[in-house]
Amino acid sequence: MSYYDPLETRDPDEREADLMDKLARQVAHAKETTHYYFQSLAGINPFDCTSREALARLPLTRKRDLIELQRNTPPFGGLNALPRHKAKRVFSSPGPIYELQGTAIDPWRMARVLYAAGIRNGDLIHNCFSYHFTPGAYIFEGGARKLGCAVFPGGVGQTEQQVQAMVDLRPDAYVGTPSFLRIIVEKAEESGADISSLKKACVSGEALPGITRNWLSERGITVRQCYATADIGAIAYETEAEEGLVVEEELLVEIVRPGTGDPVEPGEVGEVVVTTFNPDYPLIRFATGDLSALLPGRSPCGRSNVRLKGWMGRADQTTKVKGMFVHPEQVADIARRHPEVQRMRLVVDNPGGQDRMTLHCEIEAGSAALDKAIVGSLREVTKLRGEVVFAPLGGLPNDGKVIEDSRVY
Repeated sequence: MSYYDPLETRDPDEREADLMDKLARQVAHAKETTHYYFQSLAGINPFDCTSREALARLPLTRKRDLIELQRNTPPFGGLNALPRHKAKRVFSSPGPIYELQGTAIDPWRMARVLYAAGIRNGDLIHNCFSYHFTPGAYIFEGGARKLGCAVFPGGVGQTEQQVQAMVDLRPDAYVGTPSFLRIIVEKAEESGADISSLKKACVSGEALPGITRNWLSERGITVRQCYATADIGAIAYETEAEEGLVVEEELLVEIVRPGTGDPVEPGEVGEVVVTTFNPDYPLIRFATGDLSALLPGRSPCGRSNVRLKGWMGRADQTTKVKGMFVHPEQVADIARRHPEVQRMRLVVDNPGGQDRMTLHCEIEAGSAALDKAIVGSLREVTKLRGEVVFAPLGGLPNDGKVIEDSRVY
C-alpha cells in the first residue's frame, strides 16, 4: 500500500487528540477574527471545546442559511477571517452563495484525494470541472499543483475538442463528473481516436453508478470517487479498497439527526456536519444538508480514519402542507417534548387529493394518552392537524428521513 503521508495510518486515539487540540484553537481563532462567530459563539469558552461532547453543544451553521447570511452581511456573511481584498479568488455557487479562496496552494486539501486515486507527481491531469463562476476546477487544480502535476483546463462541454486534446497531449488522468468522462470515451470510440493514455480518474459532483465504473474499467480506466463541497473542499474520498469513503485527515466530521445538532449512533443515517481548520474561512459545525452514515471498522486499504457510506440523499426535507411549510426542525421540536419516543418520521400523503400528515413514532409501548399528547404537540408546532401511529423499536427505516413526502399527483 502507498499512502500520501503517515497521518493516514496513525492510531485513531492520536488522531482524535490532535483534532480536539485543533478544535479549541480554531474556535478561538473564529471568535477573534470573524463577525459571525463572534456573535454565534458568544459565551463559549474556546478552550472548553476539547471533546466530541463539547463540540456537539456548539450551534450548527446550515448551508441553506448562507444566502440570507450573505445578504445581511455581504459578501461572505461575516464567516470569513481573510478580508476580500486579500483573497486569491472569489467564486459564486448557485444561490448565489459566495466563497473565497485563500493564499495556500491547496486550501481544499485535494492532494491527498488525488494521490488515493493513483495520481502522482509528473502526471498530466485533464480537468473537466467548470472554471466558470464556481470553484470546482480550482479545487482539483490546487491539489494537482501540490502533488506536482500539470493540468489541462478542459472545463465542461466541447466533447470533440476534449477528445482531440487528449489525443494530442496524452493525459494520464481525468478529473470531472463520471457521466462526462463516459461521454468523452464514447466519442473517442465513435471517432476511432486514441485516448488510451488515460488510465486514472477522480470523479465528483454526482453519483458513480456501478455500471459506469465497470464500463470505464473495461476500457482500462480506474475510477475513484471524492465527496467534496464548494465551501469545504474535500470531505471524504475513495481508496483502492472501494469500501466507503475515508474522511479527510484535516476535518472533524459528525453525523447528526436531521433538524437537530444531536449526533446519531454509529451506523445510523443522518446529516453530515463538518468542522474545518481553514484559517481563512473557518467553518464550525457546518451542516452540509447531505445524508450519510459511518461505516464500522477500518478500511481494508489500511487507512485508519472513519469512513462514510457515501452520499445518501438530502437532509433538508422541508415540504409544504396545505400551504404551510413543515421543517425537520419542527419534527425535532416535537421529539424533544416526548423523550420516550426513540425516533419520529412525518409522512405526508394525499388520499383523495387531500393533504394528510401522519407522525410515525418508534416507541417501546404507546398509549392513548401519549397519542393525544403527541397529536396536540404536532398541531401546536406545525399549526396543522395530523394523526399519530406508533411503531415498535426498530420499526422505522434507517434512511435519515425525518419527513417523507409520498403524495401522488
